[in-house]
Amino acid sequence: MTPAIGHPATESGVRSLIIAPQWIGDAVMTEPLLSRLHTRGERLTVGALPWVAPVYRAMPQVAEVIEFPFAHGGLQLRERLRLARQIDGQFDMAYICPNSLKSALLPLLAGIPKRVGYLGEARVGLLTHRLKNPAKAQRPPMVAFYSALSGDTDITHDQPRLQLEAGETDATLNQFGLQRGGYYVLAPGAEFGPAKRWPTPHFAELARQLKMPVVLLGSGKEATLCDEIEQGCQQAHASTLTAGRTPSNSDPDNTLPARYPTVINLAGKTSLAQALALISATKCIVSNDSGLMHVAAGFGVRQIAIFGSSSPLHTPPLNGQASVLWLKNQPDYQPPLDCAPCFERTCPLGHTRCLHDISAENVLQLI
Repeated sequence: MTPAIGHPATESGVRSLIIAPQWIGDAVMTEPLLSRLHTRGERLTVGALPWVAPVYRAMPQVAEVIEFPFAHGGLQLRERLRLARQIDGQFDMAYICPNSLKSALLPLLAGIPKRVGYLGEARVGLLTHRLKNPAKAQRPPMVAFYSALSGDTDITHDQPRLQLEAGETDATLNQFGLQRGGYYVLAPGAEFGPAKRWPTPHFAELARQLKMPVVLLGSGKEATLCDEIEQGCQQAHASTLTAGRTPSNSDPDNTLPARYPTVINLAGKTSLAQALALISATKCIVSNDSGLMHVAAGFGVRQIAIFGSSSPLHTPPLNGQASVLWLKNQPDYQPPLDCAPCFERTCPLGHTRCLHDISAENVLQLI
């Protein structure tokens, strides 16, 4: 029989370890879970991989973040045993957000008495409090999926919230010569694959029409995408000059300060902490369904989220300032996208109409 999770808040001084997901977007979506645990009195330590850890430092309810010395793939049992010895006796509860077997090993090896997680990958013996993993067709939105680990039931309206110290954000803005609300952010990446990425020529066309500096954000893996957008803007600028026009002619209101380049390409040039700060202070961000989309939602900034092969019904930007573009739910779009959402990395039909047919003008109207 599976024990009930219960509410350890009734016990004073409960020390809890949260095993974080390995993706930025999923990390953001665990925030309501952590908020619930903190509200009922648990002291929270998050164990996270280094590239996710900064997200948890933007959650004031987290007392401590432990950066795991693990890499993608492999059991890495020796490293887990070493870390387990270091944290032995420090925690009363563990909440294991990922569904993998290896993510549940550390709490067991560290002797944490109560270990909460979803069933899967033969984890029955590793967990003391087990939730049934819902079938894909019945799986709730990811925020509710994580919040259910708290044992609470009224979780359908949970929304992630992130928060940074004002001084931290100001330092980042000063470093890059930017002002709060004085620039747009474009985030053209999506780790999953091209079927989630709005085409870079569309991003470039959008950037050319914006009247403030445009900051391109992404990881080093996404630098090529951002380079393509920057080059598209440069080529259009060169064509304008060749035609005998000047920037002041094309911008009679002179709304773009001369000290700013039109495009500031920071892909692979910022830490995740700096990227969070830049997103938190932007006028508006345009992104695909990606980790940075969820970061923007967490900060409550104005955002346009573009969906293609995935579904905003499963991983929406939970933000009152968000607008979603998804051709699947637009009845006037013809022919209908019966193939969406396919959740594939690349378009199985080879056309990717779900993204190609969203124009820069469509996005600009929402901005």
